[in-house]
Order: sequence, then C-alpha cells, then structure tokens
Amino acid sequence: MSKIGLIIQREYITRVRKRSFLIMSVLGPIIFAAFMIVPVWMAMSEDQEVKKIAIVDSSNLFMNVIPDSEFLKFDYLFDTKLGDIKDNHKEAGYYGVLYISHLVASDANSVVIYSDKQPSLSTKMHISKAIEEYIRDQKLLAYEIEDLDNILKSVKTRINIRTIKMSDDGSEKESNTGLVMAVGYAGGLLIYMFIFIFGAMLMRGVIEEKVNRIIEVVISSVKPFQLMMGKIIGIGMVGLSQFVIWVVFTLILVTVATTLLFPELNMSPTEQVVSQDIMSSSPIQASPQAGPQAEVQVGAEDMSEIMGVLENIRNIDFGVMLGSFLFYFLGGYLLYAAMFASIGAAVDNETDTQQFMLPVTIPLILAIFVMFNAINNPDSSIAFWFSIIPFTSPVVMMARIPFGVPIWEIMLSMGLLIITFLGMTWLAAKIYRTGILMYGKKVNYREIWKWIRYS
Repeated sequence: MSKIGLIIQREYITRVRKRSFLIMSVLGPIIFAAFMIVPVWMAMSEDQEVKKIAIVDSSNLFMNVIPDSEFLKFDYLFDTKLGDIKDNHKEAGYYGVLYISHLVASDANSVVIYSDKQPSLSTKMHISKAIEEYIRDQKLLAYEIEDLDNILKSVKTRINIRTIKMSDDGSEKESNTGLVMAVGYAGGLLIYMFIFIFGAMLMRGVIEEKVNRIIEVVISSVKPFQLMMGKIIGIGMVGLSQFVIWVVFTLILVTVATTLLFPELNMSPTEQVVSQDIMSSSPIQASPQAGPQAEVQVGAEDMSEIMGVLENIRNIDFGVMLGSFLFYFLGGYLLYAAMFASIGAAVDNETDTQQFMLPVTIPLILAIFVMFNAINNPDSSIAFWFSIIPFTSPVVMMARIPFGVPIWEIMLSMGLLIITFLGMTWLAAKIYRTGILMYGKKVNYREIWKWIRYS
C-alpha cells in the first residue's frame, strides 16, 4: 500500500473508533428524524383534553355565537360579573373565562381569556374566527342586502395555486415552492456545517501532532505533501461515512415513524381516489346546518394538502440531490481542508489560529447570507455568480439545484471548484512543508509568503 494510503487508513480508523464519532452516528439520525417528524406530528395532532370555557359578555350580544367543538365547550354566563368568576373558575370546573367587551366591534384587543394555563393557538383561532365572522355578518346586515346568507356562501372561494415544472423534454412534474426552498436550505446548511466541523478537526489534528512532536517521526518516513493529503482524504472519508450513516438511518427512522404515527398518509391509490372524491364535493352547495359536514370538509382539505406535500416529496429527484451534495461536499471540504491544514501547520497552538481563520471563514459566512437570497431568487445575478465562485459555490449552488439549474452552470461551477482545489492544495503544500517543522516562532502573513516563494 502507498504511503498516502497508509496515512488515510490511520486517520480514518483512528477517528471512526472515537466515542464522539459513535455518539454522533447514533444521535445524528435521531435529531434529523425528529426535525422532520415532530413538526408534522404537532401539526396533525390535536389536543385531546376537553376544555370548558365560561363566557362573560358585557353587551349580551354574543350568546351562542361561538360554537362548541369536539374538545372545546362554551358556557354562556348571564348576570355574572367578571370578577366573580375569574378568580374561582377552576373551582367551578372551567378551563378559563372568556371576557367579551362591548367595545369588541371597534377595539381588536377587547376580547380576553383568563386562565391559569396558556391557551393553544387553535383555541384562540377558533374563538376569534367565530367572533369576527359574527361581527362581519352583523355589519353586512345593516346594509339590508336581500338574501345575504346565500350571497356570502356563493362568493366564498378557496384558491390553491399548484406549481407544474416543465422540463426541456416536455415532461411535467408538480412541485412545491416551500418544500423546494426547505430542501435547498438544508443542503446548503449541511455542507457549511460539514466543511467547518471536519476542517476544524483536521486543523486541530495537525496542531496536536506538531505540538507533541509526533510529526517529526512521521515526516522522516513520508513527504510533507503525502502526509497532508493523507490527513485531508482520511478525515474527508470520516465525514463521508458519517453522512452516509446519517442519511440511511434517518430515512429508516422517518419511514418507521411515519408508518406508526401517521398510517393515514400511507393510503393505497384506491383510498386516495376515494379521498379525492370526498374532497371534490362543492362547499357552495352545503346547507347552513351542515356543521359536521363542514368540519369533515375542512379535515379532508387538510389531508389533501398533506398528501400533496408527500407527492411533491416523491417528485424531488433525490438521486441528483444526493450526487450534487456528495460532489460539493467533497469539493468544498477538500478546498477548505487544504487551507485548514496549512493554518494548523503554521501555528503552535489553537489560540494562534485566530488571525489566519478570518480569510477562511469570511467566504463561508458570506455564502450563508447569499444562500438566503438564492433561495428566494435562485436566478438572480448574485446567486449565479456566488454559485460559480469556488469559495462559495458548494453552499450557494446546493441551495439553487432544487429549483433547477442549467447543466452548463453546474459543469462550470464543478470545473472551477476542481481547478481551485488543485491550486489551493499546491499552495497549501508549500506552507505545510515548511511550517510543520517550525516551532516557537510567531508566524505572520509576511512569513507565510516567504514559505510560498521557497523553491
């Protein structure tokens, strides 16, 4: 085996056997799966506790305005002052007290819930929506419009804008802008994190070996360039291995959790057709007394949106995403790892790295800011140029790829990244070969420039 191969093997085996690698290999998939499952679970789950809320209405105009739901019950109190029930509502068996001021039509802050617990957002929305609709209807009735109820039902319209992405070969796929933005953001952020984490790991490893004088023994058997490349590739393989472990086990955990927690999302095509038939019933024809049917309609619409998101997830070309991620992760890591390795070779302790870290971190931090612009406007000039510039392209291009990027832009970005990596490796090798054996001297940029000029 070549000397570089032996160094790669040593760096890889040493690090994958560390407790931190094993812990993160277990915790990583759990954390990522939780980020994907918990928001969906919170959105779909309902509060199963039945809440009984007392209503005190100073104007006595809102009796039976707020309808009961499955888990919300309202008790309208007549001839009761707020102070008499507010302080002892728990003893009376109430979750809280809803006070409606007579100024509610003109003051948006005149409806108050008194409770010893924090009411949920759905509870507040249920109450506010009922009061708002009642006040709106009463104001419209003042205009004495004939057949007002039927007019309101007929004009009520719900629009859901679908996005169909057309490719050059004429094929069409439905996409979701919010989902695509989330995928782009996640891809760019993960590359940013991996470059920093494993680049810093490489730098600390070089400093540690230099301080412990282990490097003097190693350098007697291999060339500095071979040592640097072996460490860069070995630690890069550690990062790649951890990424593969995270992807595989995250997908397993998400699949299992989705099957167990959301069985309704795994309906067969026949069940989906039946669901679509239910959802396609026109709400305009519903009668005013069809309250339960309306609730079923709303639930079916919510399920339709969830199923639509899942269908859009299936339409994402994860092969292209995964291939792009692996390339830009490896390219970005190799580019920055060369700089991190040269910094580690130039200093004697981690404190002295601060003056040299600024030129390395500025492009990465700038890439994060540009990434937000690229997510909102992937075809803008700033997004284009920063996805081509090698020092920012791994982060910015990954944010653009889910939106669809012309192949020539991707090839240009990849080509420049490879060329810049090779050039930076050559430059870092010149710094590494001199700095790795230099001790006790404060290094500055002028000194590093002299090392680069050495033949």
